[in-house]
Amino acid sequence: MGDLLKGKRGLVMGVANDRSIAWGIARALADQGAELGFSYQGDMFAQRVAPLAESLGSDLLVDVDVTDDASLDAAFSRIEEHWGKLDFLIHAIAYSSKDELTGRFMNTTRANFKNSLDISCYSLIDIARRAHPLMSEGSSITTLTYGGSNRVTPFYNVMGVAKAALEASVRYLANDLGPDGIRVNAISPGPMKTLAGAAIGGARKTFRHTAANAPMRSNATLETIGGTAVWLTSDWAAATTGEIVMVDGGYHVLGMPQSENL
Repeated sequence: MGDLLKGKRGLVMGVANDRSIAWGIARALADQGAELGFSYQGDMFAQRVAPLAESLGSDLLVDVDVTDDASLDAAFSRIEEHWGKLDFLIHAIAYSSKDELTGRFMNTTRANFKNSLDISCYSLIDIARRAHPLMSEGSSITTLTYGGSNRVTPFYNVMGVAKAALEASVRYLANDLGPDGIRVNAISPGPMKTLAGAAIGGARKTFRHTAANAPMRSNATLETIGGTAVWLTSDWAAATTGEIVMVDGGYHVLGMPQSENL
């Protein structure tokens, strides 16, 4: 246990199970002394998240549907009543129909495009607006993105567009909230073996390819992503905002696969 985040309180949104990136972040934050609250959506996720939250000593769980204003209002009202403040927020929320994470991007339906952008991007803006009154100088918001936002990744499709919009939103929110001393950043891991990652066509091949070709010859882990989140949440990152921090073993710097894999 460390005390880098001792005295800080924050909400972690997006834990699905113990392999979630959000869970890796939550564990790292708790190990550095942070007090955590968790969001979930519906009874099924409540059954998964509650024991995980309990294992970290959390007594704040809020049911949140990010597409519903009343649900968001109720959640942040409860946070205000429970804590009175919010030092950090972890946004690890994204969604697209699994049926459209295979095949051609041009076959994206209008309905799934709207839903994907709403949940994966607009939710950050909506949540930041509600978190803002509870935050003060030194607070931070961190979200999760992926390299498919700016480079074509097989079958990532509409999620690439959603993540590109999310990254632009990080920059605009950073500019909006900077005068209040609130930082906004994104972590961009490489492929991960998560519930969300498994929904993307060819996920196993992508995972193996990046591990074989990244300069570090490995993919990110929950621990390395969690450590990055600790830094961004701590006062050590006081002058860092609007950034997309790559945690992918260096894969993003490559122009071609390694020579042995050509």
